[in-house]
Amino acid sequence: MAKPEFHIFVCAQRRADGHPRGSCGAKGAEAVYNAFAQVLIQHNLSNRIALTSTGCMGPCQAGANVLVYPGAVMYSWVEPQDAALIVEQHLLGGEPWADKLTPAELW
Repeated sequence: MAKPEFHIFVCAQRRADGHPRGSCGAKGAEAVYNAFAQVLIQHNLSNRIALTSTGCMGPCQAGANVLVYPGAVMYSWVEPQDAALIVEQHLLGGEPWADKLTPAELW
């Protein structure tokens, strides 16, 4: 793979049910990861954008969380249907999607 223009990190941390912080894994992170993978394939972007699942990124209460580099732009409360808009508006269009940006007080 060539050097990616962007790197998408999807938190896949899973904690035990009832953990006070919760976890992205319990909030649909696997489906979010799979949705990003499908969008990248559909747009033929797999050679330009890297996708990685990762451990905890911090704001567990706001999961599922997605972090995009460069720029360290974090999205929270991400659902599978959000993947296409994040890719199209932010990665291809150059404008982060304000509706899902993680609030400063959380990260």
